Amino acid sequence: MKIAFVKQKYSEFGGAERYLAALIEHFAGSNHEIHLFAGEWKVNKNEADAPPRRMFLHKVPIIRGLSFLEVLSFAINARRMLQRGNFDIIHSFERTLYQDIYRASDGCHREWLIQRREIDPWYKFFLHKINPLHLSILWIEKKIFREGKASMIVAISKRGKDEIIRHYGTQAEKIRVVYNAIDTNRFDLPDHEKIRNEVRRSLGISQNAPVLLFVGSGFQRKGLPFAIKALARLDAEVRLIVIGHDRMNPYRALAKKEGVEKRVIFLGPLADVEKYYCASDLFIFPTIYEPFGNVCLEAMAAGIPLVTSRICGGSELLDESKNGYIIDDPTNPVEIADGIRKGLTLKKQDVFDFNGHVLQNYSWKRYLEEMSIIYEELQKKNF
Repeated sequence: MKIAFVKQKYSEFGGAERYLAALIEHFAGSNHEIHLFAGEWKVNKNEADAPPRRMFLHKVPIIRGLSFLEVLSFAINARRMLQRGNFDIIHSFERTLYQDIYRASDGCHREWLIQRREIDPWYKFFLHKINPLHLSILWIEKKIFREGKASMIVAISKRGKDEIIRHYGTQAEKIRVVYNAIDTNRFDLPDHEKIRNEVRRSLGISQNAPVLLFVGSGFQRKGLPFAIKALARLDAEVRLIVIGHDRMNPYRALAKKEGVEKRVIFLGPLADVEKYYCASDLFIFPTIYEPFGNVCLEAMAAGIPLVTSRICGGSELLDESKNGYIIDDPTNPVEIADGIRKGLTLKKQDVFDFNGHVLQNYSWKRYLEEMSIIYEELQKKNF
């Protein structure tokens, strides 16, 4: 097959990029011809990690400066270039105007605008209605979901599929749910106790203190303020480790206001995050909106309980009282604190064993098999 992939910014890092890279490696290795359309890319310059021989890079022109112009110019120029290519499959990881498959990794923008009212000042509701960036994204989203600018939509959770149907009336059979994948070996560390003790010692945390872990960039959307407020309602020995990229000062100030500044440890973004999962007792993720949340899979692979919000797609993997708890209102610190208390009572070995069984269905092998089936179905349909 002659396959085109579309990604506005392609690098070897980031959530969607990992799935795109896996597909490129899989199909290029099977002697398919791969074309990548991107506004910019960053690939490893080492010869061993260079793009496959049968992969061709195409730079899509983008108007820089204003975010809505970047979105529109990429979508329009990508369509123009793709229409000339005579591809068997066009798989887009961006909201564009011309594709066979659209992976809705960012969820449904219309739903996100509704959910963010929980955290935004009241006046932003009116500003969003005239914001050209939101209007541009909603216009393209409507083209994809309602006007058929994709033959198949890949949602990454059942909730994501339901949101698309609810807001745009898309036919259910056009949406396939393909859950994200995880490399469990990365988080199941062999020297578990040694690493756990070393990390805690380096952070000044006692070996017996209950430790919560929060991982994610964009702290407001992912619920860190409410996690900090929940911490203030828990026993004094409980600690919270925060990993991710965002402005720290507002959250340090909040921790101080809540009287827990000495119990919250901000570490910034880290590459070796797996050892902090190892050192923790529970993962807390009270996100306001999350189509899936790979951090949920990471916590499960590390064998620790997960407390997250129902609007997080990853909550669909939870079986309450076995591997975690689900919060209905992610802005309610009392409910979050209650979920944490219950999560900390779960036996570690039971959680680890249960998660190991569940994650057998979320391997990279399974992900690539499901995507291959979709490709084959569309190829037959196109012919």
